[in-house]
Amino acid sequence: MIQELKHHGYQISPGTIYPILADMESAGLLSSNEEKSGGSIRKVYRATQSGRSVLESLKSKVEELYKELNE
Repeated sequence: MIQELKHHGYQISPGTIYPILADMESAGLLSSNEEKSGGSIRKVYRATQSGRSVLESLKSKVEELYKELNE
């Protein structure tokens, strides 16, 4: 996620992103599990159904804002 954001010009540290992910998990928007990757264990997050619903709602609102700004 950090690399994808960097690709879009954002510099976000793990110290910023992980508390956000933890808050989203507490809110029921994400679920997580630990997966072994090579020699280390990584925490992998996935959107819950509720998280996907919120995402779709936000996409719609961003699209509406974009249209209004470009009228």
